[in-house]
Amino acid sequence: MASAARVLVIDDSPTILKVVSAILARNGYEPTTARDGVAGLELIRKGPKFDLVLLDFVMPRMNGYQFCRELRSDATHRTLPVVLMSAKGDKIRGTFVQQTGAVDAITKPFDARALVTVVEGALAKTAEGRSPRPVPEGQKMPEEEVLPVESMRPSMHIRHARQRASVEFAQQVANAVVPAILAISPEDRASEAAVMAAVARAMTPDILASLSLTVKDLDPGDGVREAMSGDLSVVALAEILQVLGMQRQTGVLHVTNNRTSITISMRQGQIDFVQSRGATEEYRLGRYFLEKGALSRDQLDTLLADLRGSNKLLGEEVVARGIVTREELVDILTKQSSELIYDMLRWPYGRFSFTKEPFRPEADMAKLTLGVSALVLEGFRRVDEWRLMEGTIHFDQVPVIDQFALEGLSPGQLARPERLVLDAVNGQRTVSEVVKESTVGSFDAVKIIYQFLQSRVLRTR
Repeated sequence: MASAARVLVIDDSPTILKVVSAILARNGYEPTTARDGVAGLELIRKGPKFDLVLLDFVMPRMNGYQFCRELRSDATHRTLPVVLMSAKGDKIRGTFVQQTGAVDAITKPFDARALVTVVEGALAKTAEGRSPRPVPEGQKMPEEEVLPVESMRPSMHIRHARQRASVEFAQQVANAVVPAILAISPEDRASEAAVMAAVARAMTPDILASLSLTVKDLDPGDGVREAMSGDLSVVALAEILQVLGMQRQTGVLHVTNNRTSITISMRQGQIDFVQSRGATEEYRLGRYFLEKGALSRDQLDTLLADLRGSNKLLGEEVVARGIVTREELVDILTKQSSELIYDMLRWPYGRFSFTKEPFRPEADMAKLTLGVSALVLEGFRRVDEWRLMEGTIHFDQVPVIDQFALEGLSPGQLARPERLVLDAVNGQRTVSEVVKESTVGSFDAVKIIYQFLQSRVLRTR
């Protein structure tokens, strides 16, 4: 029986090393890890022989290009196949592969199947002598190229954020005011008093609260200093969080795409609180109270109505009224912040900016102290599960309950989220509609549906 292929994984991120090693081991490979190019070369020269190197590009002491130049200068190991494994893969794939003789490149974040496919392909090409290009001699490789990538340096991000906030502010005002004016009669539109009254009615507490957040982005205030910024298509969010965690940084990480703005408050490298604007209703705090069963929909609506026009926070008010304990609120905020991070790890594009600035009061009160590595690992695991479930479930199909299979389950076997999902199945709603109606988070709801389909408690028609 052939021995397992030995794969050396070189990356400065402990999380990436753990994730990639676990995937390789699970698929029959023998992984070994190194934290940078220098350590990787030492392992290669020490032996035993490796069959493949998975190599990050941006690392301390010795980056990926420098590693390849040293490797290609070593007559004993110069033909060892290399695969670039970096968030910059798409940007520098051509240049890096051409200059270093790398077999292939894969862009982080990746799922397990993509990684295994690339590893299998690289090993097969090497075994069959199908290397896409000759391996260069290290001495003949040019000095390190200025590769077409964007570094994480202070930039014009704050100015761009202000411009974006200006446009968003104007859109919010227009979206609130224009329908209100159009709703009054043409005669009343000629009356300044009638128009002003319509505008005043449109400026509800919810609208004003949203506008106040946007105004904060227009004028971040004194003491805001940007430390680094960049493009998520170049530097993955997981790597940014890892850097901030390892350096025990304190500050605020702002992450945006075309639809959503996320604020991550970090203290000493841990995440204290995550807030969102523009995210779907799934990530609103009220939804988590519904999922827990602390509030009914009617109670939540009444509570939100009571809070309109005040500066009170929903979470603090729920604790003050004795609906949940402080510990239960922390658990709910932890779940909300964690799920926002998991969702962001799937973003293919966006902008980020890490600034030194005072925390908002909500973050100061929360102090969740969430570890970055655990969040990223769980996020990558969820990415893998999402891909598996999305490839199996047809979201436009209508699920129905198999009563015979359901009766085989004792009442104590079903957790509250499972009961919520089953209660949302009425034989008419599609899978997507069941997920939304259940008040369970989309990942958990889809996972429950997937498991029920596998156990025949649900079937589709």
